[in-house]
This record gives sequence, structure tokens and C-alpha cells, in this order.
Amino acid sequence: MKNRIVKEGVFVEIEYVLSEINESGEQGEVLEECGEESAFGFYLGSGEVLEALEKEIMGKSTGEPFEVVIPCTEAYGVTTDDAIVMIPKTVFELDGEFDEEHIQEGEAIAMNDEDGNEMVGVVVSISKTEVEMDFNHPLAELDLHFVGSICDVREEE
Repeated sequence: MKNRIVKEGVFVEIEYVLSEINESGEQGEVLEECGEESAFGFYLGSGEVLEALEKEIMGKSTGEPFEVVIPCTEAYGVTTDDAIVMIPKTVFELDGEFDEEHIQEGEAIAMNDEDGNEMVGVVVSISKTEVEMDFNHPLAELDLHFVGSICDVREEE
């Protein structure tokens, strides 16, 4: 088996542990784990993963480890008040009734913007007439620490 190198346009599979970096600059809570048996696959250069992660794995080959700390400004940014919006409760109606079963505080809800792009928001609060939703990325404000290795590299199919 040929040992392929990670480069623009190839399909890459990685296993990793993603943690946050706490205020003291140390590794904090584990946010996500993706083992080799369920490796995360993507095309390098397609915009599917953070640019800083792509830069870190560029030039590596199957089996090589990687580790990178990505500051929030290069990851998912800071939270903004503009991403917190009030939406009429009527938007969440099924058969003329508010969907109380699925629309609850703390629930992540997939929605589409005016252009049809999917966005995920978290229900912050529910009033008599509106639902307050937070569309900030769940990892906004966090400095991220990825540790993992390259599982597979394949040419574009």
C-alpha cells in the first residue's frame, strides 16, 4: 500500500480528540472524540474543516500524528448579539399548534435562512409570542486543541 501525502484535493480521514483550552492556557474539557473506527473524512481544501487544522495536517502521511491549538479568532470566532434573534412562535407550529414537544429551552433546532442555508440555533427562551434563538456557533469563544493522527489519504474519486 502506497503511503499517500495530505495535499489539496485529497480525501483525508483523521481520528482526533478535541478539547478546549481554558483561561490558564491548559487543556480543558474534552469536547469531541472521533476514533479510528469512525474516522472523520473530508476533502482537503473544500472548506469542511477549520483552515488552521488543514494547515497542520498538510504534508503529513498516513499514520502520522498531529497536534494544533487554534485560537477562537481562527476557529469559530466570538459570540455576537446579532446571532441572537427573536422568531415568532407561529414559525414553530405544526397543524396550527406550537410544537411544545420539540421547541424547548436548551434544544438545538436546525432551521434555514432566507437563502436556504441550514443553520442550527439553540432555544434560549420562549415567551407568549416569540422564541429567542441563539445562532452563535456552539464552539464560539473557545480556543481549541486538536490531537490526533492521519488514518487514511486517498486521491479524489
